[in-house]
Amino acid sequence: MTVRVLTTSFDDLAPRTAYEVWRLRQQVFVVEQDCPYPDLDGRDLEPATRHVVLVEDDVVIGTLRVLDDGGWARIGRVVVAPVARGRGLAARLMDEAMAVCSDREVRLDAQTGLTGFYAGYGFEVTGPEFDEDGIMHVPMVRSAPT
Repeated sequence: MTVRVLTTSFDDLAPRTAYEVWRLRQQVFVVEQDCPYPDLDGRDLEPATRHVVLVEDDVVIGTLRVLDDGGWARIGRVVVAPVARGRGLAARLMDEAMAVCSDREVRLDAQTGLTGFYAGYGFEVTGPEFDEDGIMHVPMVRSAPT
């Protein structure tokens, strides 16, 4: 089975793929992690947003989005399907996201237990732990190269 990586804007996402992206985010964030929150926040539609999507056998098995927040990029909504975990796919997502971000400063809010994973990409904790929808997070930044 070959995993394909798609990096695209919202307007270039195939309708079925877009549906599967939001279904996966709902399945993991809302149902599995029991965090009812407004996933469809309008940021997916922004022209500068890039969606990184992992597809295997025509099924979305992972996704994240890269937002343009002015002077920096923001990575968020990082998710791998339960059936696809343990295969290094989060790293595939992050490798592509970092390529999209290039030499820009990058920010994200990491679930506290994943700070080591993101540290491997050069991110550092920049503030105190906070509760987001019942799950503890920390702000992290990867500074732009000087």
